[in-house]
Amino acid sequence: MATDVTAPMSGRISEVLCKVGDQVNCEDELMVLEALKMENPIWAPVDGKIVEIRVAAGAMVESNQLLLIIE
Repeated sequence: MATDVTAPMSGRISEVLCKVGDQVNCEDELMVLEALKMENPIWAPVDGKIVEIRVAAGAMVESNQLLLIIE
């Protein structure tokens, strides 16, 4: 079953810490979202494998935008 990971708020992706094919555990840090001059980590909500990444470092994202998919 696939799990979508979405942006909790609008901002800029300053760092992508994973790649397609990586195995991740629940609460692993996947990305860093910069918003309101603060760095906000994006955590894995489930254990699984990264099957798709929809954004790159430097990308501007909106609240609830799909960032990646974990299967």
